[in-house]
Amino acid sequence: MCSWLYHSGGQAHCHALGCGCIPVPAHRLPGGEILPELDLSLALLTLTVLVAGVVRGLSGFGTGLIVAPIAGALYDPVTAVVLLVIIDSLPTLPVALPVVQLARWREVLPVLAGLALFVPLGVYILKNGDETALRWIICIVILGCALVLRSGWRYHGPRGFPVSFGIGGISGTLSGIAAIPGPPVIIYWMASALPVSVVRANLMTLFLISEIFSAGNLWAAGLFDEPRVMLGLIMVPPYVVSLLIGGKLYGIASDTTYRRLAFTLIIASALIALPLTQTLFQWGISGARTLFSAG
Repeated sequence: MCSWLYHSGGQAHCHALGCGCIPVPAHRLPGGEILPELDLSLALLTLTVLVAGVVRGLSGFGTGLIVAPIAGALYDPVTAVVLLVIIDSLPTLPVALPVVQLARWREVLPVLAGLALFVPLGVYILKNGDETALRWIICIVILGCALVLRSGWRYHGPRGFPVSFGIGGISGTLSGIAAIPGPPVIIYWMASALPVSVVRANLMTLFLISEIFSAGNLWAAGLFDEPRVMLGLIMVPPYVVSLLIGGKLYGIASDTTYRRLAFTLIIASALIALPLTQTLFQWGISGARTLFSAG
């Protein structure tokens, strides 16, 4: 979750980083309702949400990884955060609730506690450290871990409260620094001997609860304004449909396919978080807008 956005002042901080955010394009109807414009941005966002829903339903994670960078480039990072909280919380219940009973709470709760408590540390590091250098370091570490796991290595050490809490703390810190809390805990659970069904259930349970916490933070920060909320609500139906499709695909996919998808998403998250990738992505979106406007 992009926690640093609402902890550090949202758009003001984003402009300081030079990412060229654009406010949500919207128009007010006579009744006072605010709707997003029916344009290329909305079409691309809808397509992105459809893909993210299938991935989330299949793997148990991945929505933030897919939606956040694209929604942030199409609209602005704060809108991306609000959108994610809306579509990735209550709408995931039809897929998440059936597997919650498979989750191992003695592992989920310590990770959740560490994640929640260490987000402020990541925000502090982001505000006071070299953000570009931090992102390079984080991405290199994540890529290294993913490659080690792909080789077949498994972690056979202790998995009690201190270790799980520590993994959650790393996830929370990365969430504050770079809005990528997933890779540490995904790597931790994927490196275990846990069945894929339990790993998926743990991830879906963890991210469902963390999204509810994030919603509270966003509400307290006053970021649930009408245009952003309306955009999120419009994206709920396509997300739910694709989420259910992904859930059906999980029953078809093998454990090997699941693990390959997980490793691919971890590597993709590291590559997407690279400062160079984000700059190129912004250029690409700007170019697409220019071509679409000219046409």
